Amino acid sequence: MSHDHDDASKPEYMRRIRSFVLREGRMTPAQQRAFDDHWARFGIDYAGTPQDFGERFGRTAPLVLEIGFGNGEALAWASEHDLERNFIGVEVHGPGVGRLMNALAARDARNVRLYKHDAVEVLEHEIPEGSLAEARIWFPDPWHKKRHNKRRIIQPEFVALLASRMAPNGLLHLATDWQPYAEHMLDVMEAAPAWRNAIGAGQYAEKPDWRIETHFERRGLKLGHGVWDLLYRT
Repeated sequence: MSHDHDDASKPEYMRRIRSFVLREGRMTPAQQRAFDDHWARFGIDYAGTPQDFGERFGRTAPLVLEIGFGNGEALAWASEHDLERNFIGVEVHGPGVGRLMNALAARDARNVRLYKHDAVEVLEHEIPEGSLAEARIWFPDPWHKKRHNKRRIIQPEFVALLASRMAPNGLLHLATDWQPYAEHMLDVMEAAPAWRNAIGAGQYAEKPDWRIETHFERRGLKLGHGVWDLLYRT
């Protein structure tokens, strides 16, 4: 059944976005095998109903959500060095999901589950209200062209939705290497009634220890690119 008529009333970035399949890229045989061998263990098939993550993980623990984990390098590291918490990763790009599943399988990870699905729909329909200890959105697509700025995920409606899914005093950690997007993030978050800046009004944060420098980021820093971190609490 098509949901296009449902989408028309939503802001553009919250509509069901089907264009990502065109950007899938080709999966290597190893990445394809990861779906065959490991999806049943690490994957969550989107069902559109709130999940019982305690049951999924076989334990009750604080829940960390990473939206758009890319190739999974940061999520793999974080989950290995923070075993007391459960991690949910959401990414639409198949090769990255496959690569991360292979890394998780190699160390027999128990505290990570993954969605290959649109993050807004996962938040709207699968993440229960008040369930997240932390949410991370690191280096989201900046949509550089002005006419595409409205496609950026950090928008007032989205951060309001995210706030409803956070536990009391829940932490949101944003990071970007695109200064105009950093300024946009700061503007949106400072104006969001459900969030308060953990560092101080209008302030960016120093890079926290829990966010590693990825290969991608190191390359950017060598080229003189800055990186901006933002920390907010509900």
